[in-house]
Amino acid sequence: MRNKIKELKPKLTPLQSWMFKVTLDFIVIFISFGFATVLERNTRHVDFMPLLGEMFLFSTITVSIFIICRIYRAIWGYISLNDLFRLAFATIFALAVYFGLREIFYEGLGVHHLFFSQPIITGLVTLAGLTGLRIAYRLFYFGGLNKGGKNASVKVLLIGAGDDAELFIRSIMNNAHSPYSIVGLLDPNDTRQKRTIHSIPVLGKPEDLDKVVKTLKKKNATPQRVIFTTTKETKKIPVDVLIKGTEDLGLTFARLPSLTEFKDGLSIVPQLKAIAIEDLIGRPQTNIDKKTISELIKNQKILITGAGGSIGSELSKQIASFSPSEVTILDNCEYNLYTVDWDLRNKFPDLKINTVLADIRHKEKIESLFKKYKPDIVFHSAALKHVPLVELNPTEGILTNVIGTRNVAEAALNVKASAFVQISTDKAVNPTNIMGASKRIGEYFAQALDLEDSGTRFITVRFGNVLGSSGSVVPLFKKQLEMGGPITITHPDIERYFMTVNEAVGLVLQASAAAITQNKGERGYIFVLDMGDPLKIMDVARQMIRLADLIPDQDIKIEIIGLRPGEKLFEELFDNAENRLETHIPSTFAANPAPLKLSVIKKSIEALNDAVAMDDVSTIKAIIDKIVPGFKHTA
Repeated sequence: MRNKIKELKPKLTPLQSWMFKVTLDFIVIFISFGFATVLERNTRHVDFMPLLGEMFLFSTITVSIFIICRIYRAIWGYISLNDLFRLAFATIFALAVYFGLREIFYEGLGVHHLFFSQPIITGLVTLAGLTGLRIAYRLFYFGGLNKGGKNASVKVLLIGAGDDAELFIRSIMNNAHSPYSIVGLLDPNDTRQKRTIHSIPVLGKPEDLDKVVKTLKKKNATPQRVIFTTTKETKKIPVDVLIKGTEDLGLTFARLPSLTEFKDGLSIVPQLKAIAIEDLIGRPQTNIDKKTISELIKNQKILITGAGGSIGSELSKQIASFSPSEVTILDNCEYNLYTVDWDLRNKFPDLKINTVLADIRHKEKIESLFKKYKPDIVFHSAALKHVPLVELNPTEGILTNVIGTRNVAEAALNVKASAFVQISTDKAVNPTNIMGASKRIGEYFAQALDLEDSGTRFITVRFGNVLGSSGSVVPLFKKQLEMGGPITITHPDIERYFMTVNEAVGLVLQASAAAITQNKGERGYIFVLDMGDPLKIMDVARQMIRLADLIPDQDIKIEIIGLRPGEKLFEELFDNAENRLETHIPSTFAANPAPLKLSVIKKSIEALNDAVAMDDVSTIKAIIDKIVPGFKHTA
C-alpha cells in the first residue's frame, strides 16, 4: 500500500493532488456523518436513504469551508499539531454553519428534531476521521514508525533525549533510504530514564555507556557510532571524556549540528554530508591493547618508512602517542613528508623527530641513515600498492617492493635493531599481478631472515584494504559523488576485505608488540589481521550514496566498467598451503607458509635486480613464477 501511494504521488499535478485530497476529505466527512448518526440514535437500524441528502450537504459545506480557510495548503506528509488545530477550528465552523442553517430551515417548517448531542458527536467523529486520514497518509508515505530505513546498516546510539534527538529520529523514520538505525538514547536527566521518543528507549545515562553497549551487544544491536545532541543537561557533559569512552569501545563519535548553525554564502553545488569512513564497515572497530603496545614502543628509537602514506602517517601518529624516545620518519615524497612532520610536531612538541627525505631503493643511502639514527624498531610501510599502475610499470614495483624491502631489512639487521615489522597485503596471497607477487617476495625475505634467529626479529603483518587510503575506492567514490556521478565499479560481484586505517594500524602495533615481547620463541610466522567478512564493492558504493543523503540508481547512477589488469574478483588472507593458526593476540591469526632458504631468496632478488636494470619484464615474470607458488599473471 505504501509503495502504491509513493508511486501515485509523483504522477499527479498540483491541481490533481489538490482535487485528490479534497475528494478524500469529502468521502471521510460523508461517512463520518452517517456513522455519527448511528451513534447518536444508538441503534444499528438506520434508514440512510433520507439521510443521503444531509450527508452530501454537510460534506459539501465542510469541504467548502476547508477551501476558504486554506486547509489544503498544509503538506500532509509534514502535518503538525498547528495544522490539526486549524483543521479542528474549520470543522467546528462548518458544524456551526450546517447545523445553524438546518435549525433555521427546520424551524421554518415547524419541525424541531435537533438534539444537543448531535453536532458534538458529528464533530468528534468527523475530526477523528480527518485526523486519522492525515496521520495515515504521513505514516504510509514516509515509511511508518520505523527505527531506520530499509537500507539501515549503521547502528546509532544518541546522547541526549531532547528536541534535537527527536528531530533526528523523526528524520530517520521519514527516510526509507536512510543508512542509520537508532538503537537507543542516553540522557543525564533522571526523569527521562526508561522513557521513549518515537518508541526509541532511553537506556541509561551517558556514564552508563560501557554497560549499555555490552547489553546491546548481547541483543545483536551493537552501535557503531555515538551521536551527541545538545540539551540543557548534555551541555554540562565533558565531551573529551565522552569521546575517549567511545574510542575505547571501538565506536565513532559525532556531534549533531544545531539547526541554527548556518554557513555564510551560497553554493551552486550542494554540499554533501561528510561521510564517516567507519560507517561503511558495518561493525564496531576492534578494541586495542594499548598497554602491550606501550611496553614495546616507550623509550625506543623508532624508524618508519613510507611515513607520508596512509598507513605510514597513521603509524607515525599512533607510535608518537606511546612516548618513544625518538621517531625517524622517512619518505620519498616531499609534500607527504612535510604534512606528517607538521602534524607530529604540533601534536607532540616534546618528541624528538628526524625527518628524512630519501628513497628506500638507494641501498647506500639507507645504510648510511640507519647507521646515523640506529633505530631500535623499524616499521616498513613504504610500497607501491596500486595494482593497475604497477602492472603498467612492473620494474618500478619490483624496485620499491622487493629491492627496497631488502635494503631496509638488511640495514635494520646491520645496526642490530631489535625488530623489523613489515606491512603486507592480502594481494600477496595467490597473486595475479606484479604488485601482489612483489609483496609476497617481501614476505618470504622477512620470514627467511626471522628464521635465521639473529638478534633482530622480522615480523610480517598481512591485512586487506584500508578504507580511505590513497588510491582506494572510497576517495574515488567521494570524488565521483561530488561530481554528481556516476560511480564506477569494475564488476558487480567484486568484493574486498576492509578495515579503517586507525583500526589496521592499531592491530599492526598490537600484533607486533605481542609477537616481539611475548612470542620470542616462535619465528617465521606471518600475522594476519582478522578483517571480518569481505564487503561487496557494490554495497560500499550504495552505502556511500545513502550516507550522502542521496538515493542509489536515482540521484547517483552506478556503472560497471570491467575488471582492470591484474585485478581479482575476491582476495584471500591465506593460501592453500598455509595453515590458519589461532593466536593469543586479539583479532590476529597466524600463517606458517613453507619458507624459502635465505640463500635462495637472496639469489632470486639479485636476479630480479639485474632484470630490472635491463628492463626485462619477461625475465621478471619468469623469476616470480619460479619462487612464488600460486602466481597466475592475468594481465
